Amino acid sequence: MTETSNKKEFGVFLPIANGGWIISKNTPSLDASYKQNREAAILADGIGLDFIMSMMKWRGFGGETNHWGTSLESVTMMAGIAEATKNSRLIATVHTLLQNPAVVAKMISTLDQISNGRAGLNIVSGAFKDEFDQMGAWRTDLGHDDRYKYAEEWTYLVKKLWAEDHVDFDGEYFTMKDCVSQPKPVSKPRPYLICAGQSERGLNFTVRHTDACFIGGKDEADTRRIARMARRIAGENDTTIKVFAMSTVVFGETDAEAEKLVEHYKDGLDVGAVQGMQRSYGMEADGSPSVMGEKAKNTFMTNMVHGTPETCTAKLEEQIENCELDGVMLIFPDYAAGLKEFGASVLPKLRSHFS
Repeated sequence: MTETSNKKEFGVFLPIANGGWIISKNTPSLDASYKQNREAAILADGIGLDFIMSMMKWRGFGGETNHWGTSLESVTMMAGIAEATKNSRLIATVHTLLQNPAVVAKMISTLDQISNGRAGLNIVSGAFKDEFDQMGAWRTDLGHDDRYKYAEEWTYLVKKLWAEDHVDFDGEYFTMKDCVSQPKPVSKPRPYLICAGQSERGLNFTVRHTDACFIGGKDEADTRRIARMARRIAGENDTTIKVFAMSTVVFGETDAEAEKLVEHYKDGLDVGAVQGMQRSYGMEADGSPSVMGEKAKNTFMTNMVHGTPETCTAKLEEQIENCELDGVMLIFPDYAAGLKEFGASVLPKLRSHFS
């Protein structure tokens, strides 16, 4: 095993679905338009963020805001953004239960060519019953651990198709007969892979098959516990893993102003959308509450820092250090204003602190 660098990575989670990651009637409008996402991506690339990521959703949560009821398709959108950006890694999301690995291998190879080797893939094993049920794609035969077993075979085949000219395979879930996939990715040895599984089974999959994991505990102590679990599993497999978490950043000219803005967002909590979210994926297959679903009850779906740029810088440093992270993926109520402020006032200090 090699020692991990102190260098930290910072990225942005694009508002690909309406409402973003604050379930409130009082936030700035995030309409899931390509225009908004493209503008945010160009700003993120321009200020020097390391990666730009988008999720994939197929059904929203209802409520007054119809939260996440409108969303773009991740890979297609990232292909457009690839033409508009130059340096940041572009991470698209795919659900393994919905798309054949041969199809995805070609999709990501195409994105990799458009972006000149900047493509990444977020692998989601799929635990969103409402989204899958509506299109007849929910697998009642696959429990929580089974879905990771399915994802392992799926990921093995995607990698094999990226590396080999002809693939024959007869597995438990997939069969391939002289399967070909050209062109190959530009990235060497392959496009960047991540997964957000947080159970021990999910982390085992992530460590053995991808480059990084996204985690989010109930609080700092829980997030640190999951980060340590990921690194323990990596050590047991004689490898390393990068660990990232999310954070919503709310800026104000003063700490008091930022606090007032946070309370304004909380006052607008869309209770109906939170209830819809709980129904959709608030309960995981193992019966434990979803961390994001639980956090959403308090308006913010992720960890949140607020205050002046100086205060937010200090809080992000604390989050990274206390949770033993390799970086943070950022979310903003207003992406244009937030990214500009972050690039001007926060990112240079974080780079210096973790250099």
